[in-house]
Amino acid sequence: MIKITPIHNEKDEVCGFRTEGHAGYAPYGQDIICASVSALATNTVNSVEAFTSDKFSCKQAADGFLELILVDGVSAESRLLLDSFFLGIEAIVQEYGKKFVNLQS
Repeated sequence: MIKITPIHNEKDEVCGFRTEGHAGYAPYGQDIICASVSALATNTVNSVEAFTSDKFSCKQAADGFLELILVDGVSAESRLLLDSFFLGIEAIVQEYGKKFVNLQS
């Protein structure tokens, strides 16, 4: 199962996310859920870097771990990008179920 956790700052606003694990929907290299979550997460990181001037921290590992944290506040642009990420994740959960993707609150 892929676990996705929103990260909150001291103002209790979402300032990033963490993804961990693998969906287990299909064999490695053929898992459409893992590919979808990876594409959304990677695109969000790339979009924050390309379309905002926000400072961020990003960590990644081969085991499905990716963490994005906006370190000096969340601009309107980054807020939109994070909202878009979570909207995409919610669509995956609705389509394939919580058995494969667990979106924490």
